[in-house]
This record gives sequence, C-alpha cells and structure tokens, in this order.
Amino acid sequence: MAVTLRGCEELIPEPDWLQKLARSEASKTPLRIKLGLDPTAPDIHIGHTVVLNKMRQLQDLGHQVIFLIGDFTSLIGDPSGRNSTRPPLTPEQIKANAETYYKQASLVLDPDKTEIRYNSEWCMPLGSMGMIQLAAKYTVARMMERNDFHDRFKSGSPISVHEFLYPLMQGYDSVALKSDLELGGTDQKFNLLMGRHLQAEYGQEPQCILTMPLLEGLDGVEKMSKSKNNYIGITEDANTMFAKVLSISDELMWRWYTLLSFRSLAEIEALKADVGAGRNPKEVKVLLAKEITARFHSPAAAEAAEQDFINRSRGGIPQDIEEQSIALTEGPIGIAALLKQAGLAASIGEGNRLIDGAGVRVDGGVVNDRGTRLSAGTYVLQVGKRKFKRLTLA
Repeated sequence: MAVTLRGCEELIPEPDWLQKLARSEASKTPLRIKLGLDPTAPDIHIGHTVVLNKMRQLQDLGHQVIFLIGDFTSLIGDPSGRNSTRPPLTPEQIKANAETYYKQASLVLDPDKTEIRYNSEWCMPLGSMGMIQLAAKYTVARMMERNDFHDRFKSGSPISVHEFLYPLMQGYDSVALKSDLELGGTDQKFNLLMGRHLQAEYGQEPQCILTMPLLEGLDGVEKMSKSKNNYIGITEDANTMFAKVLSISDELMWRWYTLLSFRSLAEIEALKADVGAGRNPKEVKVLLAKEITARFHSPAAAEAAEQDFINRSRGGIPQDIEEQSIALTEGPIGIAALLKQAGLAASIGEGNRLIDGAGVRVDGGVVNDRGTRLSAGTYVLQVGKRKFKRLTLA
C-alpha cells in the first residue's frame, strides 16, 4: 500500500484496493494493472514516465502490468483538457508512433514481465451493433458533467459526437482486459472512472483507479510539454539529459525525486536531512541526474555525462565532440577564418569579435590575438562555454 500511495494524487476507492491486495496475497494471484497510452507523438518525455515508474514499482512487487497502446482510440482523439476538437491521427501516423512507444517504455518497465496489448484487438470487432450497445450504457447527462465538455458547451465551442466515444472506448478497454487497477494522469480521471462504470455494467468487479500528478517541467511551473520546450526526452543524448536535470531548481528536485527516482522514501528523507544539515543541494541533484541518465542510457554513460558537465563548467574540453577536417590550401590559416570555415562563426568579422571578447579557445587556452594563425595539426576549438569542434588541418 505504501508503494501504491507514493507520490499519487488519488486512489479510488482505497478500501477496495486493500481488499484486492489482501485477496491477491491470500490466493498468490497477481493483480492486473493497466496503463493505456495513445501514440499521439513518436517520442516519450520523462513526464510520461511518472505513471510508468508506478507501474514498474507494482511490477517489482509481482503484479501483472499491461502496457496498452491505444491504436484504436488514437483514431478518435482524446478530448481530455481540450477546448476544441482534437484532429484525429491517420492510421499511418499511429502505426509509426506506436512502433517506438513500447521500445521507449521498456527503458522503465521490465519487458520480460510486461503484457503488451493494442486496443484495436477488441474495439475493431465491436462493429456498429456493438458500438451502439456500448453507447447505451452511459447517458448524455453524465457525459456532460465532464468539465471539458461542460465548459465547451457553455462557451458555444463545438463538440463532435465522436468525442463522446473516447471515454466509452477507454472504459471498454478495462472490460476487455479485466483490469484490477488502472493508472493515469490527473487529467484522465473521468476516463478512468468510466472503466469502473462499464465493468459493473458488464458484470465484472470494478477496477480501482490511481491518478498520478502531472510532472512540472524544467521551468518548475508548467507541466512538462514539448510544446512549452520544458521537457527532457528519454531518447535525448546522455550529456544533454544530465545537464537538463541539473538545471532544475532545488525545490523542484525533491518533487522529481518522489515521482521519478527509484530510491526509497527513507533514502530521500535522509538526503533531505543531509541538505538541511548543510550538504550542498547540487551534490544531491547530481545523484538524481545520474540515476535518470543511467536508466535511459547506462551507468557508464551517466558517469561520462557527469565528467562532461564538469569539464564544461570548468572551461575544459568534453570527451565527445564533433570532428572536422579542413584543407590548408595556402599555408597556416587565421583563427577568425578558421572559425568561419568550421561553422563556429557566421563570418570572419564575427570571429574577430569573439576573439576580442575572449570567447575563443584553442586546446583550452584563450586566444587574445586576431593575428593568430594555425598550421597543420589537430586542435580543439571552443567558442563560448558550449561550442566545441576538433579540427584536423592538413
């Protein structure tokens, strides 16, 4: 129960979940725990992994987790939180996105113990008659209690009839899978409750629902979103991922620990106590950055990313930088012209301005003279704190 409740927003109804857990323990039968994601985009960011982390925690306790790809419901489009009709995706878009979804989710879930399903398996065979029978199990009045539908109706914004089908189809997924618990973000509460209602209509024991909060992004204010550019994609390179985690505020760090880390709550409380006693919070943030980077890459990549960050912070040279060869057609080349050829400056004039501002380094040393020329050899050129190139001149 402690694992279930960690970081969660709501568990509905809690007494039912206790009963299910007790029955599972007594019968040695795993509970069926479902998470559905519509492949509306090709990539997952770490905000999406909040619910995946909870799935993994319950999976580690021995329960059966079901990763459901909503290839059918994506054709409808989820109206949750929308103030306008969501354009439905094409089957081709859905197929392309779905191909990457589970591969990315497997970086959090144990793929050998995960049941993967697509809701087209049972939604497509429903047909017209089955869809009508399903729609008969819920009223328009109840549907209009939903906040986004209610607000759009009041404001005169259009609501398409097919949008009413979305929560019905998501609820029917729970019937088809006989789920004991469904997870989702707080914005999915209406859809999750629909699953409970329809399971009862079909004579099944209703599932419990567990909602997880929406993770704040790098800015610490808005929810993590690609459109707000405050996200960390789980396929981003290790160095970028590490640096982005370190960029969050000290206050936000603790919320990320609760929702993203696999450390126990006791360990997190001990780290808080350390910071309260004077430990530099940046040290604790580094631990979080290494844990997240290692999860989506490897422990070795996390160590290398930490070293890269240290090198950059100290004005040192990172290990993994772009390489380029440049032919010396007229002997040694001026540094400003070299910056232009290497794509580190837009023009020779800009290169000279960078030199004047002490913004150019060669092999770690600051270039102070516009007249500096480089002959054949290999050099690391640096502009500012983050632009590097290893150049071979021949």
